[in-house]
Amino acid sequence: MELNVTGMDAAVVGGDIRAAGQVSALLAGGARVTVVAAELTASLEDLAHRGLLAWLRDPGPHDLTAYDLVLRVRPTATDHEPGARTGSVTLVGGGPGDPGLLTVAGRAAIESADVIVTDRLAPIAALGWARPGVQVVDVAKIPGGRSTSQDEINRLLVEHATSGRHVVRLKGGDSFVFGRGGEELLACHDAGIRTRVVPGVTSAIAAPALAGIPVTHRGLTQGFTVVSGHVPPGHPESTLDYAALARSGSTLVVLMGVRTLGAICAALTSAGLDPATPAAVVADGALPSQQVVRATLDTIDAAATAVGIGAPAVAVIGSVVDIPGLDGPDQEELA
Repeated sequence: MELNVTGMDAAVVGGDIRAAGQVSALLAGGARVTVVAAELTASLEDLAHRGLLAWLRDPGPHDLTAYDLVLRVRPTATDHEPGARTGSVTLVGGGPGDPGLLTVAGRAAIESADVIVTDRLAPIAALGWARPGVQVVDVAKIPGGRSTSQDEINRLLVEHATSGRHVVRLKGGDSFVFGRGGEELLACHDAGIRTRVVPGVTSAIAAPALAGIPVTHRGLTQGFTVVSGHVPPGHPESTLDYAALARSGSTLVVLMGVRTLGAICAALTSAGLDPATPAAVVADGALPSQQVVRATLDTIDAAATAVGIGAPAVAVIGSVVDIPGLDGPDQEELA
């Protein structure tokens, strides 16, 4: 968004995924945002639940003259004439949240898409690059809330591509780092759909970096290990060897581990990792709402809980968290 909206009171009339793109850009620009809509798409509902925007549920007449800026967003298209060309699917890793961290190839894919299938962890403001008439499908993925099954997402990708459309699957981070991109790629291959992969900047590295935490540092660690905290230690679906992780000598990066962080830290401590090991949690990495909490292995869960840290967040465990002089570089607006 070219307009300087810092400190402005802005109203967005409309609650679908395209409205979410405008809202995301306004929030990133420093505006206070109110959304006027009877219903919200999952991305906006999540922002409202977290107190990052105000929501007027009555779509009837409102006096909007008190706002500095009012945007009325037309609903996203629900149909499309595909034309004669063969359809395809491009899996685009959107990076950690700021659209400025999305690759040039990713932006080009969005600009040429007929259909964009996205969710709340993608850089929603990047939808502003899409051409008029694009169909945007919101496959919500909110922990404990609205969600679309992976089978249904796969079906949507194949269905739209089979109809001759160029489909972009836009998601946060990198599609192949706990993003189920491999499953989507296989579903398209099985259906005979042409596919392309545009890698993204994974939050496993980006979120710590934006908090001034390098996952490797000369003299401290020669490697890093990225694991999923989706299920806790001891869960029947967990395949991780926490004793081996505790002995690895590498920086440990935990994705999707807000709910299970306490159990993970306890397992590492029980396996011999020093409870005084520096640890941090970075929430909403690369977004204006980014939060960073630093503590130790045995106190990080309580510290994160005390300030209300929620998903998405990245936990980092290791000596790199506590390097003197590295406490988070100043970030200019990238979008």
